[in-house]
Amino acid sequence: MRAVMASRPLTVGAYVVAGLCLLPMVAVAIAAALGSLETLRHLADTVLLRYTMTTLVLMVLVAVCTAIIGTGAAWLVTMTRFPGVRVFEVALALPFAFPAYVMGYAYTDFLDHPGAVQTALRAVTGWGPRDYWFPEIRSVGGAAIMLTLVLYPYVYLLARAAFMQESATANYAARALGRGPWGAFWRVSLPMARPAIAGGVLLAVMETIADFGTVSYFGIQTFATGIYTSWFSLADRGGAAQLALCLLSFALFLAVLERMQRGAARNYAAGKRFERFPPVALTGWGRIGAIAFCAAPVLFGFVLPLVLLVEMGIGSEQDLFSDRYLHFIRNSVTLAGVASVLTVAAAVLVAFNQRLNPGRRSATAGHIARIGYSVPGGVIAVGLLVPFAFLDNWIDARAESWFGISTGLIFTGTITVLVMAYMVRFVAAALNTFEGGLTTVHPTMDAVARTLGQTPLGMLRRVHVPLLRPSVLTALLIVFVDVMKELPATLIMRPFNFDTLAVQAHRLAADERLAGAAVPSLVIVAVGLLPVILVCRTLAHGTFKGARARRGTKAVAAAGAAPETATAKV
Repeated sequence: MRAVMASRPLTVGAYVVAGLCLLPMVAVAIAAALGSLETLRHLADTVLLRYTMTTLVLMVLVAVCTAIIGTGAAWLVTMTRFPGVRVFEVALALPFAFPAYVMGYAYTDFLDHPGAVQTALRAVTGWGPRDYWFPEIRSVGGAAIMLTLVLYPYVYLLARAAFMQESATANYAARALGRGPWGAFWRVSLPMARPAIAGGVLLAVMETIADFGTVSYFGIQTFATGIYTSWFSLADRGGAAQLALCLLSFALFLAVLERMQRGAARNYAAGKRFERFPPVALTGWGRIGAIAFCAAPVLFGFVLPLVLLVEMGIGSEQDLFSDRYLHFIRNSVTLAGVASVLTVAAAVLVAFNQRLNPGRRSATAGHIARIGYSVPGGVIAVGLLVPFAFLDNWIDARAESWFGISTGLIFTGTITVLVMAYMVRFVAAALNTFEGGLTTVHPTMDAVARTLGQTPLGMLRRVHVPLLRPSVLTALLIVFVDVMKELPATLIMRPFNFDTLAVQAHRLAADERLAGAAVPSLVIVAVGLLPVILVCRTLAHGTFKGARARRGTKAVAAAGAAPETATAKV
């Protein structure tokens, strides 16, 4: 009984976090239901079909392209050998550092009519502005390319991990049945990695429907831009809530699919012996094709846009060290710092409650806390503004009637509600990171701490947090970077005259001052490189460890040891 009472604050805290994560979704549903049917009919007659079709086309294009690039690159660097493969193993994750809207700014300046490419084309050929056709970057196809370049690493990382876990015995069996290397890939490797690949594609699709910066700048009408237009331009909260409910329903459907795909992934050892398939050394055109296939996404997804942004920033009028920009940086760092600390604290509460009190209730709280990552930032913003605006109006009305004073807006338009939106949006990322480290702490550590008289909070503070310091710091870093890059929620909910680097970049790009937008964009990319470097170090460490494990297994096998002993020693 004493243990149950001692863990009650953690349980209450975990349920509060789950309730806050559920609040925006419930508020959007209620606001949409209370909205006028006339508004809904107007949306259906005018923009709903266009929003739906544009969003679906964008999703399909991104899904197909990320699946092809991510899966192909993962298979090449895992199952084959060619010059530079070790570099590509790490470099293929680098486009993760770019927000899609920053990529769009760079390529628009490069490929638009006054850009370097078309200017050079007219100079070489002597053509006039109307004498040739050039693909329009500000289109659905252009937005799909930008999103693909920054989102394919989802598929690449998950597919690479799946290919690395496959045992060679299945490929040997396929070869024995007459299948060649490509036949073994299509019939064995690809089906075994399908759940991981599908999970990565669904994550990329969820990020696609949540994107606002890219589609807004390219002038593409999707649900994300429609919500912002309805809320600000048309002052139609009911219409914004109904559009948000449509987008929320689709996002939750994708989240359920992703969860099912993740739940369908199973890894079974092929007997007691695990053996990696020996990579195939490519020669001739195969080698050239592999290098080109892996180099293209790195070149166009990281190297070229980085060079373009640096060139644009050098030629701009923006001074990064001016008081104005230092103010933007201070706002961004303040928001990201406060939000990351509170979000990781919330994730620790939820994860530790699941460990102390395993069961349906704690698991449900964990599932609810994860919902926010699949919900677009614009939907979360609307879902929080609606109830807090109602609360502000109620408090103001009571204060006016009771005391004759007006309280104004207490919650709406404050950093408090904005940080809450960040927590709802990114607590899943922190939760997954912390839980990954929590699984490495053996349950006997909990039993020993309890025997020594530690309360649950004492056990968390003195045992788990010190042991899981790398996981906690990684979670803080990931949330910090995600908040720095977040645009739609910040744009909708920020306090008056409280701009961040992402908002400043969006504002300059909206005014077609792309050179100026490059300066805050470069800072965002530089910060975004931090978690990518962590991922790259993990990839390099995993590759080294895998090679060391294979060498150790061979050495022990040569000495006559059993496979189980070899695995244990490695």
